[in-house]
Amino acid sequence: MSKYKAVIFDCDGVLVDSELIGNRVLVDLANSYGANIDIEYALKHFKGNAMDVCVEKIKTLVKEELPSDFIKTYRIQSFEAFRKEIQPVKGVEEVLKGLTIPFCVASSGPENKIRLNLKLTGLLPYFEGKIFSCYRLKKWKPEPDIFLLAAKALGVAPEECLVIEDSVLGVQAANRGGFDVFGYTEYDHNNELPSLVTKSFNDMKMLPDLMNF
Repeated sequence: MSKYKAVIFDCDGVLVDSELIGNRVLVDLANSYGANIDIEYALKHFKGNAMDVCVEKIKTLVKEELPSDFIKTYRIQSFEAFRKEIQPVKGVEEVLKGLTIPFCVASSGPENKIRLNLKLTGLLPYFEGKIFSCYRLKKWKPEPDIFLLAAKALGVAPEECLVIEDSVLGVQAANRGGFDVFGYTEYDHNNELPSLVTKSFNDMKMLPDLMNF
């Protein structure tokens, strides 16, 4: 039997396999202005970060000024890529079907992106009315505000609620909020998460057993 009364899932890289797609688009767009970065750089510096922070990092790498519509262009291009390529994280739908406690999604992305990717992967019905975006609060991870809001909406205290994250910033946010946090490590190429989380795992099908301890 699990000690947890609710679960909060991050979206990108936890529910939907979007990290490589989104970061590839951002790398290509940044490189068109001379950033000269690769996907490894993006996963290290952009993963889990607010888009404004990513843009500020890119500005330090390019010689010419980025256009004012850079983020808008990125959203258009990334949404097109998501529509063509995105898949659910392997095994996650089986986990959602088996959960007997409340759950929701809390993401740094804008709500239209969260909804699009959940719809494209067939996961949206599990999260209708349970989507929390940092854009609502204008507070981004590693600040814990989005997780605290989600836990309150689920009617549980942080110590009763488990967070599932795949980024260092997301893990830091959960830790700051007083949550247990499990780190999903499929794309944790630098092995950063295990020392920061309550437990780590690289196969979503492991999650139910990890919760029951």
